[in-house]
Amino acid sequence: MPGWVSSMEPWPFVLGREMVGVFAIEGWSALGGDGMVRFRGRLLVPPEEAMSLLTPRIEPYGYVPMIRSPEEITLIRLPSPPAGQGAAWKGWPLNLVLFLATLITTLFVGAMMEGAQPLADPTTLVLGLPFSASLLLILGFHELGHYLTARAYGVQVSLPYFVPLPLPPMGTMGAIIRMRSPIPNRKVLFDIGIAGPLLGLVLAVPVLVIGLLLSPVKPPSGIVLQEGNSLAYLFLKWLVKGPIPEGFDVILHPMALAGWLGFFVTALNLMPLSQLDGGHIVYAVLGRGHRMIVWLFLGVLGLLFLITRWQGWLVWVALAVGLGLRHPPPLDDLTPLDAPRRVLALIALGLLVALITPLPFAVYEF
Repeated sequence: MPGWVSSMEPWPFVLGREMVGVFAIEGWSALGGDGMVRFRGRLLVPPEEAMSLLTPRIEPYGYVPMIRSPEEITLIRLPSPPAGQGAAWKGWPLNLVLFLATLITTLFVGAMMEGAQPLADPTTLVLGLPFSASLLLILGFHELGHYLTARAYGVQVSLPYFVPLPLPPMGTMGAIIRMRSPIPNRKVLFDIGIAGPLLGLVLAVPVLVIGLLLSPVKPPSGIVLQEGNSLAYLFLKWLVKGPIPEGFDVILHPMALAGWLGFFVTALNLMPLSQLDGGHIVYAVLGRGHRMIVWLFLGVLGLLFLITRWQGWLVWVALAVGLGLRHPPPLDDLTPLDAPRRVLALIALGLLVALITPLPFAVYEF
């Protein structure tokens, strides 16, 4: 220990002094040029307790502790002091502009579903309101689940960024929020990850049911973009409409299509790929072992492509590989999930199986 003290720079020495009683230090090293410091040694208390003790000691110096093993603690320099209550509203004009743009593009797509020509007559955009309002509410509820959960745990997040896309069938590429501070532990990571899909489904289910009630059952005609069937969608369609006669189909009301898209988007988000909600859930459950599940699911997507020939699955494989298969760890990467959260993780897996649509879209001519 005297050798370690004599070799230390003053700043790591001060930081190391704050770990007394929590971590027995045997050595340290600087990481790169961003001010991170790695201490080697041994945890003296459980990781969760170590985080609760170290965080208030270290944060005044502009650092936050990260524990990835019982023999190592890394102090990460915070980019700025902890943000205030209005931090989530930083840059809100961009959020508003993107939302308004997405409102217009979803109104545009919804109006086209009703046979209108909004480019020729912009007043017909109002016909797209049932579709636009239903879809944006579902997407908004999804992001609200992430936002409220993150804020409840003190994690700084942005307001939702909606992504406009003036093309059918959605008129949008969805919405995202940005994390602006580290995730404290796996429990928080899990709760933030699963809150979005669950809250989105709370609205998607009644929207789909109401939309199916408004949808006629009749023989399709002309060129039709046919939505695919997930197990959950098939069940709800049977529950609301009963058996469909041969040669007939449910011609979706715009609200029904919005509800179907809510199911579809939820399934995509629950896929266990690193940057998606499902990736957060799997990492929270398995930690570094999540990579095995990611590779396994990429194989599932490849198999779905071979069976259905829907090229969207290949796009998702390319996106997953391009964005990276690694998942950033939470600050406390050791404390495992409790039993109730593990049960909820199994429920999330069940939801993925029930909601995923092997062939999401197909074009038929009748």
